[in-house]
Amino acid sequence: MRFFFFALLTAGLANPALADGYRRFEGHGGPIRGLSISPDGQHALTASFDNSIGYWSLEDDTARPVWLEAHEAAANVATFLPDGNHALSAGDDFDLILWSLDDGKPITTLEGHKGKVLDLSITTDGKLAASAGWDGAIGLWNLETREPIAMLKGHRAPVQAVRFSADGAYLYSASSDGTIRRWTVADHAFDRVEVSHGFGVNRLVINDKAGWFAYGALDGGVRIVNIDTGKEIADITSGRQPVLALVLSRDGNRIAIGDGEGFIHVVDTQTWRTIKDFRAVPRGPVWALAFGPKAQHIMAGTILDHADFWPVEGAASVSEADGPIRDFHRDPATMTNGERQFARKCSICHTLDGISGRRAGPTLHRIFGRKAGTLDGYQYSDALLGINLVWNDISLDKLFDLGPDHYTPGSKMPMQRIVKQEDRRDLIDYLRIATDGDDPQPGEKTE
Repeated sequence: MRFFFFALLTAGLANPALADGYRRFEGHGGPIRGLSISPDGQHALTASFDNSIGYWSLEDDTARPVWLEAHEAAANVATFLPDGNHALSAGDDFDLILWSLDDGKPITTLEGHKGKVLDLSITTDGKLAASAGWDGAIGLWNLETREPIAMLKGHRAPVQAVRFSADGAYLYSASSDGTIRRWTVADHAFDRVEVSHGFGVNRLVINDKAGWFAYGALDGGVRIVNIDTGKEIADITSGRQPVLALVLSRDGNRIAIGDGEGFIHVVDTQTWRTIKDFRAVPRGPVWALAFGPKAQHIMAGTILDHADFWPVEGAASVSEADGPIRDFHRDPATMTNGERQFARKCSICHTLDGISGRRAGPTLHRIFGRKAGTLDGYQYSDALLGINLVWNDISLDKLFDLGPDHYTPGSKMPMQRIVKQEDRRDLIDYLRIATDGDDPQPGEKTE
């Protein structure tokens, strides 16, 4: 029997229904980038920008999630193995992590990519896994021996999606280079180009039983292609771009599309007619989707910090998903320039109120005068733990002028710069006020 230690864990609950059949899964400290529902339909995985994986009960509204913590950067994807007792995840740290869901502990880390990993696929027997890397490579992994098999190369740009055929004989990959390619798994070899699209291809699903695959692209296009002939069967493009999520129901009768404009579009694959098309988030993208076991619900990961569980049929409104307004959701016209810089560059990872929560970065409360890497309760990278740096006007200006990759190399902070000096100055002025952050008070310990 699975040892599921909800009671020992803090933060996160699946809220009771807020509308007919609607639920919300709260506890993450960043956008949800990946979703998966277990083979038995009783649990879900959420992969988040906050570096963590949430393991949730879909049966018990009062159960707290188990947090799977090992990634050192944003977690982009997490998927169940066919046995339902293990999971595989991947992220911006370039790594794949195999998990035991009996105790929430990592079993092993699979290394080999030289760029972030955005997608995973596992064969139906659970023996092989494939990974899509921004290094332009497709990783092929043996999950029984927990060793790499090969790195498949041929795409001329980042690989965005991978999918095995049902029998495991072929692997399909979609790339920003606009192509979908097929590979033979047995000999790890390129087989043929399936699609050459004018824009990058972001998402891919395969319906072997019906003999077609579907892909979603940067231009908003969603097309259905016959596997054998390569001919287009249907075009279910909604006109919204880019396509960021694409998922097929288990029975193959429904397909759902999530886009950069916050909509979820559900289509009947027998008639190619729309079942439901609705706005799921007021502003920002829908990153991930997963159908419930009977396709009566669709789980969505968006720019918000929680996952939504929507009824596919019946009324739906974006108001059902209303939650706390994060800084990066606000209208830029209502902010000062310093606030805008914080919202765009900092707010997705950092808070200002003294509580880091489940965020990718530590709180910035009282940051001025604080030595880098010393805030209690946050797990810093080794690079920042060993640095002799105090945060002040000068060091913060250099951080955003040079970029973290040059000023604090090896730290978790993603690469970004604020080029204009006036923007850096306004951000620092805003932080000094918003973080209540003059120098430490007399007698106060510097963190």
